[in-house]
Order: sequence, then structure tokens, then C-alpha cells
Amino acid sequence: MDTHDVSDVPEYFQALLKYKKQLQDAKSRKGQRPQGRRPREEIIMKHMFSMMTLRAQPSSGFNLRSTFVPAAYTPCINAFSDLKEIMIKDLLLETHHRGTYLRLKSITPPTKMTAIMTIVEDKNKDVVVLQLYHQEGENDRSIEDIVGEGTTLIVRDPYLKTMSDGEYGLRVDHVSDVIYLPPYDERVPDCWQLKSTELNTSVDAWKTQGNDKFKEAKYRAAIECYTKALDCSPTEEETHTIKVNRALAFLKVRRFDAALTDLESESPPPKPTEKALYNKALALYNLQRYRECSEVLKTLRLAYPNNVAAKDRFTRTIQRLAEQESGRYKFKDLRTEAAKLRPPHLDHATYTGPVCIRTSGDRGRGLFTTKAVKAGELLLCEKAFAHAFVDPEKGAVDGNMTLLINAETDTITMGAQPELIQLIVQKLYRNPSLAPVITSLHHGSYEPVNVSEVDGTPVVDTFLVERIISLNGFGCPILSRESHIRALNDEADPKANVTEESFSSCGIWPMASYINHCCYSNCRRAFIGDMMVVRAAQDLAADTELTFCYYPPSPDGYDKRQKKLRHWNFRCDCIICQDDQATKESVWAKRKNLRASAQRYLNSDRTTDAARIETIVAALAGTYHRPASQVPRLSVADVQLALAKMYLARQQPAKAIDLGLGALESLGYVIHGGRLPRTLGTPMVVKRWGLMQDHHVEC
Repeated sequence: MDTHDVSDVPEYFQALLKYKKQLQDAKSRKGQRPQGRRPREEIIMKHMFSMMTLRAQPSSGFNLRSTFVPAAYTPCINAFSDLKEIMIKDLLLETHHRGTYLRLKSITPPTKMTAIMTIVEDKNKDVVVLQLYHQEGENDRSIEDIVGEGTTLIVRDPYLKTMSDGEYGLRVDHVSDVIYLPPYDERVPDCWQLKSTELNTSVDAWKTQGNDKFKEAKYRAAIECYTKALDCSPTEEETHTIKVNRALAFLKVRRFDAALTDLESESPPPKPTEKALYNKALALYNLQRYRECSEVLKTLRLAYPNNVAAKDRFTRTIQRLAEQESGRYKFKDLRTEAAKLRPPHLDHATYTGPVCIRTSGDRGRGLFTTKAVKAGELLLCEKAFAHAFVDPEKGAVDGNMTLLINAETDTITMGAQPELIQLIVQKLYRNPSLAPVITSLHHGSYEPVNVSEVDGTPVVDTFLVERIISLNGFGCPILSRESHIRALNDEADPKANVTEESFSSCGIWPMASYINHCCYSNCRRAFIGDMMVVRAAQDLAADTELTFCYYPPSPDGYDKRQKKLRHWNFRCDCIICQDDQATKESVWAKRKNLRASAQRYLNSDRTTDAARIETIVAALAGTYHRPASQVPRLSVADVQLALAKMYLARQQPAKAIDLGLGALESLGYVIHGGRLPRTLGTPMVVKRWGLMQDHHVEC
């Protein structure tokens, strides 16, 4: 919704066709053995040359990258003990070698375009290119730390494909299909193992090494050392200390589930340690479990009243609770924060108002009111589960602008969708307790695996995440208010045409995703950074299903409107669409001609043309056979608004007010007491709310 869909742009559509041809050619080679493999030295040399070329490129300038979604395949769900080892020489093209694994070692420095790429070898010294997709972003972890030279790893269910340059490579889309092996892991082949004298053997030695790694900000290495210390039969006191230390390392890499497990799994000393309590509070806060967090902080403040950090965190937690439970936000402060922060990720809680999820017939599930609400009432203020940001002032220069080309769905989007996939995949992999929030969302006909964990490690299906994003994601500005004001300023000229706006930044708001489409929507969404604010656009009775438009309705006609909704595989049957279907082609042709005439007069500066436009407005209204209170007259309202702006510019306020109110009435509003002359003491009252559209605020 509101994403930058360029599927119909010819140059990008040609790229889609070319990619589909490549997929078809590759499919024809499925099961074949690779022919003409390059020698080991040549493969390494080509990789090193590509790496130097990439590093030599300037960091500034337009940088629109492309990433292609391959044919979907499921992640490995077999325990490692059930897998059979194979070698690089055993791999077949375009084949997912189910039930097998490769043990590999990186022998070159890595490089990155859309995937991290390195050259790996097996025990036989055979080499192949390894492509790792959806790994942690470089702001979180360097590619050298992920798969630096000398890294040993296991690839489960390996998949060999023909790459875009015609060479062969291992492609890994599921992060859970890779197992990174520390040097001391027994699965590391003898030829790659460290000498036994290099390995620690005692609890204290491993704990000390873990502490040293932590001080060096090598948190993942510290976690490995602490884990090894726990394998050396520590005492109860040592176990507690090591787990508290490991929990802090888990916090540093945002593995909040694991941190909580460490802090809750062992019996603490008679008096909980200050460090353990504070770490537990941090983990709960970051999982947005604010009520539990506040209880832990109360205990911490009673036991350690001089802890300043605990006092500050408690204040923030109480603020989050007020937001979460009562919807008490300082929206002006939120706008100020969003305007300053880059990316605009706010530290605020989600408020779920008088709404709940229910079944909605053939729509699946929807969001319904639990009580009667008034127009403008806050229904939902939701923090994004994940938000990928493209600075509109920089566009593709900052490297986040990417074309995402999906041959299975025939869609091409421009923006930060690939980054959003990576963010969600990593968040679910780090914190599997959050997975149901995402995996329960609508995912069309895609059939995911029914296994969530293997060998104690989460199973994350990248293609399920991609499908969920494509069907539930929202494009968004930094501030809807500022975006709206800019649009109004651009339209200040009455000759300007109203156009739909799309955004490169995008995110997932799970609760809002349950709101189904209707052209005649009854609620509206707005964005403040990574917060979505949903308010009622009409007075709504209890048990009313909330709807908003996935694309703004326009007077284009039924077929064009349905074409925009094809991605979701449904056809809208709202009252607007029903009326459009019942409208004869001759009436559509008449409306088109009348609107073209109105536009010509709006583009002129002659005073007499205003009267002609009023005549056209009346003629357009005459093409509708149902009252505007039942069916909004989209072909009329925007012409009335443009004419109102013309009258206002000519210092004719009475005419401007009359046309402005007329535009609202054409959208289904019933307003009493608004027209001139006003009766003293009679207020203007909206008796019925109609269709809400951004640019009609000018009325």
C-alpha cells in the first residue's frame, strides 16, 4: 500500500521479462552437472578483482540496485544428525539438495552487493562462490565479522544455481540454513582445526576470554566463550555469573529472548544482583513487555535505590505504559522527534484502542470496533514491527533504494523493500517469540513449513516473510502531515492535477495489516516516523468492520481501480465499485469529455470561464442517478474543489464556500449551517461524514 510500484514502467518491465527468461533457461538445466568449471585460482582471482572494483567505486551518486526474488523454496527443517554430508563436486544445477549439507571454509575476504559473496572450499580443496542473502546489515555487523576469511560454516540443503554472470554459485536465502562453526566445534574438519594447545579447557579461562571479547565489542565471540564455559561444569555461583554476563552480550546483539532465558533459568543469589535485574528490565523493555519491565524495575529500585539508570528507565517505562494502555501520546512531541531522527524510529509504545481482530467472511480476518466511536477518535497508534527508511532528501544516494523484482508475482517495487525483508528475517531469527506476530499475517497461497525450531535454532522462512511484506506492507512518509502540506502547496495552482503519492520507505504494522480494503473507507491512517496513527473517518457503531483504501479511489472507472488491487487477488464490491459497474460506457464517455472541458477552462485565466465550469459541474452531477449521500461523486468533487480555489483566489469567498461545501456534499457529507449568509448562533454541524480524501481537507 502506497509503495512505489513500477511494474508497468516499460524499462523495468523489460528487466522483469529478461529475468523470467533467465529463470526459464536455468530451469531447463535442472539436475545437470556444471560444465566448464573454472580452475580454483581463476575463481579466486575473479572474486578479488570484483572486490577491488567495488571498493574503487565512489560512495556518492545515484545508486539504484536490483535484487531478484528467486523461485520460492522452503528452509531446511531436518536436524543436523539426520543430514548427510556431500562435497562441492556432488552438486547439481538448480537443485535443492535436500537432506544433505556442505562443510565449507571461506578462503577470501567477503564483498557485498545485494548479497554477501565469498569463495569457499571444502575438504577436497574444491571451491565455489557462496552468496549469503538477508544477513545482518552493515550498521549492525561488518561482513568480515559474518563470514571473514577463515570462517568455517555448514550450509544445509545446499542450492547450486547459475549466477547472473553465467558462473556457478551457492545461493542461501534462509539465514537458518547456515550454521557458523567456532574454531573449537567438533564438526570442524581436522585439517581446519586449531591445535589443541590453543584451546581453553577451564571455566575460568573461557569466562575470562569471554570478558576480553566483550571489552573488545566482539559480542558474538563473547557469547561463544561464555557458552563454552557453561559446558565445563561450573559451580552454581559461576553459572549465575556467566549467564548474567552472557545475557548482557545477548542484549548487545539484540537477542532479547536469549537474554531473558539466561536471566530466568537459574536460581539467583539470595538477593538478585543489580546487573541481572537491570539487564532483565532492558530485555523486557525491548520486547515491549512494559508491564513486566515496570515490575522488575520496582524491585531493582527498592533493592538498589541509588541506581540512576534504573530511575530513568522506570520513568520511560511508565510513559510507555500510559501510551500502551490509555493511548496518551504527546503527538506534537512525536512529530518533533520524527522530524529530527534519521532513521525516524521512535521510542514509543503501541496503543490498541476499541478494536479487535475477528473473522470477516470471505475477506479472512478483519479489524472491528468494540464500541461506538466518533469521527476522529483514535483507534490505533502502532509502532512498526520493522521499518526500512529511505531519506527522501537523498533518494538512492544513501544506498537503500533498490528495485525488488519478483517473477512469481510479476511485481517490481522501488524502495527499501529488500532491506525490510532483511530486517524482519533477522528480528525473527534473533527473537523467535515474536514470530507469531508476523507469521500469522495473510500470506496468500504460500504454504510455509510447520516447523519453527531445529536443533535449538529458529527456522525462518525468508519467502514467507517476503510474501507477507508484499501483501501487508505499507509505504510511508516521515510525517504524513508534512507530506500532505507539501502536496497541498504543490496543488496551490488551480490548474494542477491531483496525483497519487507513493513512498520509498516502508514497514510492517501487524495490527493495521488486518484492516481490509474498501474504496469508501471508514478510517484513515497517518504516519509519524515509524508510528502509524489510525482514526475513525466516520461515526461508527460497535461491531463495525474498519476499512481503508489500499489505493485512493479516483474517477478512473471500475476496471482501472480493480487493476490496482489485482496484487491482493480480490475485486472490490463497495458501493462505489457497484455503481461504477452499473454505469454505461456512454455515461463514462460523457463524464470524460465533461472533465476534459472543465480542465481546459481551469487552465485559462478568463473570468467568464468560472460560470462555464459551474455549468459543467451541474452536468457532471446529472450523470449520477443515486444521491451523493449513498454514492460519492468522484468525478464531480475535485472539479468543485478546483473551482472553489479559483473563486477564493479571485476574492469571492461566498462562492468559494459554496463550491467547497458542494465538494464535500459530493463525497457524501451532510453538513448543516455552513453556507452564507450564516444565521447568528447557528453552528455548522456535520450530520453525516462522507468519503475522506487528503486533498479535500482544503474544503
